Amino acid sequence: MKNYKSNYSAKWRLNQARHQRVERKKRFLRKLPLLFAMTFGTSVIFMLVFSSGSWFFAALSQTGQKPSFPEKPMAHASEKFSQEDLAEFLKDFINNSSALVDQWVVENNGSRLTIRTTIDVKLQNHIVRRLRRARTVQSAVVVLNPYDGRILALASRDMHNPTQDLCLKAAFPAASLFKIISAAAALETAGYTPDKRVSFVGSKHTLYKYQLKDHDRRSGRQTIFRKAFAASNNSVFGKLGIYDLGQNALTEYADKFLFNRPIPFDFPIAMSTIDVPANDFGLAEISSGFNKRTLISPLHAALLAAVVANNGEMAAPWLVDTIYDHTDEILYHARCRMLPPPISKTTSAELKVLMQEAVIYGTGRTAFRKLRRKGKLKHLDLGAKTGTINDKMDRYKYDWITTYALTPDGADGICISVLGVHGKKLGVRSVELAREIISYYFLSS
Repeated sequence: MKNYKSNYSAKWRLNQARHQRVERKKRFLRKLPLLFAMTFGTSVIFMLVFSSGSWFFAALSQTGQKPSFPEKPMAHASEKFSQEDLAEFLKDFINNSSALVDQWVVENNGSRLTIRTTIDVKLQNHIVRRLRRARTVQSAVVVLNPYDGRILALASRDMHNPTQDLCLKAAFPAASLFKIISAAAALETAGYTPDKRVSFVGSKHTLYKYQLKDHDRRSGRQTIFRKAFAASNNSVFGKLGIYDLGQNALTEYADKFLFNRPIPFDFPIAMSTIDVPANDFGLAEISSGFNKRTLISPLHAALLAAVVANNGEMAAPWLVDTIYDHTDEILYHARCRMLPPPISKTTSAELKVLMQEAVIYGTGRTAFRKLRRKGKLKHLDLGAKTGTINDKMDRYKYDWITTYALTPDGADGICISVLGVHGKKLGVRSVELAREIISYYFLSS
């Protein structure tokens, strides 16, 4: 085989390769500005497209979003229910207040309605459980916010009639709870102050004619008005009704505190009643609460404390917050309603002194002492009025308390009324149950 030799030396091949690399580099450098321009333009176009697309999709996504409602929807022009006809509409849906929840659904003329309430479910359930163990013949508890009238709990128990609701029934003697009204009238019309000197004879808790003689106001045992209120002194308040207030003042202040008047509420509520006589002993009985004819409901009893807690203002109680239909249209939205103030701010401050005295030194001192020793609770502003009286046949004992508990800064507070009706055996006292409810409310939150 013939061997062929290349005519090109190795040196020449190296020079050719070097030359080609130089040419390629020159061509690249000549094209570099164009490549740079193309890259820059592409980047700009990409950024414009991306930003436009983002705006478009953001706008598109927002267009598809449902509007967010505030926690409490604003009132709407299409509301179908007024405050006045709400009670008539709801009367068929709630038979037992102990079954209340924060929200429930009802059928109305083929339409599905959602009703949202002001009920604090944890507090409501705690009270319902507690009433089952109260060992009373009947019992009722109302808890409300004194500043705007919201009902936080409404529960009752009747061992003979489990379906009967007691919170809205005005079938119970007001007893010494009425001393709040007599004291308000004395402070505003008779020149009384919490430290006014008063006197009495005999027992603090009885009411006989010999205890009501006018000369005994100067010669009897001496005390001051706030201590007489705290001890629920019937003799002092009996003479107050005869000699300082009279029929007109007692009638006027009972009316201001909504006796013999309808109380505006979302559910039908019985009217608390009073009949103020003209005779002296009748006036003494009414003023001291030592009678069985002045009748009050547990809800109304809670309002008495609420007036004192809220500087003399009375907020109408309310339980229904909002009603929606199946399309989420608002058919009803609650509005806080302030009623004509029964007393002045000054009188309210003086009544607070009296009700605080009852907690510290008076009829509520033993039960409330435990609250005043607890770390978080010892700074609460506490006030109360208790009341006890037997029924006409002396078969049952009515045991009342209406009380308030407010935080020092005034940011939170509750008013509670508790009624216990005891038979042969005494069950849990109302003052004890009220103390437990206050403790649970402020310590469980």
